[in-house]
Amino acid sequence: MNIALIAALIVGLGLIAFMAKGFFIVQQSEAVVVERLGSYNRTLDPGINFIIPVLERARPIKIRRYESSGIASRELQERVVQETKIDVRETVLNFPDQPVVTNDNVSIQINGALYFQIQSPKQAVYEVENLIQAVEVLSKTTLRAVVGARELDTLFSSRDEINNELQTVMDEAGNKWGVKVNRVEIQDITLPDEVEDAMRQQMTAERKRRATVTEANGYKEAQIKEAEGDKEAAIQRAEGEKGAIEKVLSAGQEMNQDIEPRTVISYLIAQRYMEKLPDIAKNGDRVLVPYEATGLLGSLESIQELFPNGGVLKK
Repeated sequence: MNIALIAALIVGLGLIAFMAKGFFIVQQSEAVVVERLGSYNRTLDPGINFIIPVLERARPIKIRRYESSGIASRELQERVVQETKIDVRETVLNFPDQPVVTNDNVSIQINGALYFQIQSPKQAVYEVENLIQAVEVLSKTTLRAVVGARELDTLFSSRDEINNELQTVMDEAGNKWGVKVNRVEIQDITLPDEVEDAMRQQMTAERKRRATVTEANGYKEAQIKEAEGDKEAAIQRAEGEKGAIEKVLSAGQEMNQDIEPRTVISYLIAQRYMEKLPDIAKNGDRVLVPYEATGLLGSLESIQELFPNGGVLKK
């Protein structure tokens, strides 16, 4: 009786241990691929699940982890481990500096970040031996292909376009592995020293060119304004001289004297000559009056006789 009870107790404990071993808890944002007798059976969803021990097992996947190398050390070491739980959240993968030759034969270094998400755990396990390594190699080769087809000058101005092209190409390639590539970001572009010096000189020359163009445009506008001002002043002087001629002719008609327009013009020239004469005298002790000036002065005297006060006509 005691032996049968002990045997039943042992069988019961073994059954409980067997059942407990079969319970499998899957966390939120995780998935587990289950194999039965070596072939794919199902994918476990988050929550409490049960697998049949011995007959079924969780298929592991290779994951890259970064762990501290020691208690006092802050450096992280890269390790590739196997885990049965597959993280289906978005994951970031940094790829280090990669040598790339552009279309115009310039060797540069580019690093970036890749954001991807496992959407099909079954494909991630069975379609590729090492998912992380495959994604990293794909990102490097795609980066070389996309950037190598462009010239250096277009890399800085069309970075968003390059990111979108990288994302499209890698997303198509990752569909086979059940991976969705959400976005690719180029972080840094390192140029050779001689290329940086040449670009710096080019930027300096461009700034000088823009400054020269701006200065030339300013000078041009100033000359245009000055020419417009001279034109307006000439028009006003012409209108003033026209008014003065009309005034003299009108005065002659009131006094019943016929005055030729030529005489009035000579009078105006003589008047202008008399106004400038003091300034001419400042330049030397002697002032030589040309012969033509005597005729002009005669016109001045003849016209002034029309005015009773003998004043000089003012425009």
